[in-house]
Amino acid sequence: MKSIILIIKGFFMGLANLIPGVSGGTIAIILGIYDKLINVISHLFKNFKDNMKFIIPICIGIVISVLTLSKVISYALGNYLFPTILFFIGAIIGGVPMLYNKIKHTKSLSCYIILLITFGFVIGITFLSGNNIVDLSSLDIFDYLKLFLVGVVASVTMVVPGISGSAMLMTLGYYEPIINIIKNLTNYSNIIHNMSVLIPFGIGIIIGIILIAKLVEYLLNKYEVKTYYAILGFVFGSAISIVLQNLLGININLIDIIIGIVLFIIGFIIAYKLGDK
Repeated sequence: MKSIILIIKGFFMGLANLIPGVSGGTIAIILGIYDKLINVISHLFKNFKDNMKFIIPICIGIVISVLTLSKVISYALGNYLFPTILFFIGAIIGGVPMLYNKIKHTKSLSCYIILLITFGFVIGITFLSGNNIVDLSSLDIFDYLKLFLVGVVASVTMVVPGISGSAMLMTLGYYEPIINIIKNLTNYSNIIHNMSVLIPFGIGIIIGIILIAKLVEYLLNKYEVKTYYAILGFVFGSAISIVLQNLLGININLIDIIIGIVLFIIGFIIAYKLGDK
């Protein structure tokens, strides 16, 4: 049963990384696995068997989510943007009580300043998102190197709460081409080209995650409360960022509002309940 719950949590983490503005790190915090995940990644070969029992189900959930829902998410964002985004905002807000419980006994001016800085950082990143799209149809050695480096950058945003990996990929111009390759991964006529893109990108992600996990672990060990205030700023900033990136200026009707409210509540309940597991 524990493995099933971890697969479900991994599934939501993978889903989060498909949505522009949503952070996989934020979802990990909301679901109550962030601290353990950072510790496992930082000390992968210490208690290797137990670590694998924890991380393999999460990875399975992430892979299932990315492979099965990339087309669904593209369709939902294209046709039901408002309800889809409200579901994720509900999930983010649903994890705040669990996060607040970690810091409620410590309140100081420096902590609030840190919260405001991280909140402002996420909002600032939001306004840097561009519309440039990189062409991955033909690749040379420098393109492979850039894919590796983009993977490292994306991994940082996946681990650090509140910073959207997909939003960062949009800023760099890699989101659309990479998501299209994932959607067409079952098109075996292009499998060699698709894998030539995903392999260096994936290696960059793995190496980046290991490096940033050690930094986050250090901060949690040395400055736990202040780190959680920073994370809380990232989380609040993430919720606002999603609205700024996706919902400003769109046309919505009463049905969208009703469905959106229902999905917001569902997202809130799922995150709140899973955070206790």
